[in-house]
Amino acid sequence: MADEKRKVSFVIPAYNEEESLDELYSLIIDNVNSCLQERLLTDYEIMFVDDGSTDQTQNVIRKMAERDAHVRYIFFRKNFGKSIALQTAFKNVTGDVVITMDADLQDDPCELGNFLKKIDEGYDLVSGWKFNRLDPAEKRLPSKLFNKVTAKMSGIDLHDFDCGYKAYRREVTDCVEVYGQLHRYIPVLAFRNGFRITEIPVHHNKRKHGRSKYGMERYMQGLLDFFTVSFLSKYHDRPMYFFGRAGLLSMFIGGAICLFLTVLWCMGNSIGTRPLLQLGILLIIFGIQLLSVGFIGNMLLDVTFKNNYSEAHVKEKK
Repeated sequence: MADEKRKVSFVIPAYNEEESLDELYSLIIDNVNSCLQERLLTDYEIMFVDDGSTDQTQNVIRKMAERDAHVRYIFFRKNFGKSIALQTAFKNVTGDVVITMDADLQDDPCELGNFLKKIDEGYDLVSGWKFNRLDPAEKRLPSKLFNKVTAKMSGIDLHDFDCGYKAYRREVTDCVEVYGQLHRYIPVLAFRNGFRITEIPVHHNKRKHGRSKYGMERYMQGLLDFFTVSFLSKYHDRPMYFFGRAGLLSMFIGGAICLFLTVLWCMGNSIGTRPLLQLGILLIIFGIQLLSVGFIGNMLLDVTFKNNYSEAHVKEKK
């Protein structure tokens, strides 16, 4: 990095992790000192986000902040989830590079230098790959399936989308919006915005304290969030392309059915009691509704664009 100044912000969401935090803090400080000597960074901050813990996590973090001015914190009154914790932290960090990691000691801070060196190669997002994951089989197998499906559908060649251990240039965290369970898809969101992405193998530790906060339901949530990401990535600036195509297809099929029944009616056949007639009419109505949604989406997009343009124009004049 030469003589360039660079501040690194650690973002660590925590939920009932009181037993892990002091050890994690010590490991981070040890590795930060090594990176300071190598001039990989010049300053740092550690941002803890307590996601509504019910144990002594908040008190542990407060004591750290009293001892070390580099420690900052955000406390939630209730458990909002990892995505909201990350998004809130992203809007409050001050570093040039953001490192996200879990608070359970499974992410090893010794990888810090490797992440920063990869950022120096010109990448915008460096994702960790837990190539030797030390979790139970009931977590590893669904995760492998999730990663393979996500890589195939997104076209991004990563082995481990779900790994929370990542390094970002500040431009990435300022750009992406994370909510719901979209923290798993940050690489997809970043890639769709033109950022350069890569991954590095990272050491993965066994959980020392407590238990995992995630159950099997997260995979169903992840599947639904994948549909959300896919839609927003491809059609967020052209909703009519999605709703319009589906609407025209529905109207075409419905129209063909009604035309066929009309021919039968002209030949003297009764069609009033046929379920096919109801299906044809329903498909036409459904197609019109889809087109209407596409028009509304385009109008909202147009209003948003004009408002943003007006704000930018005013700022430019000032």
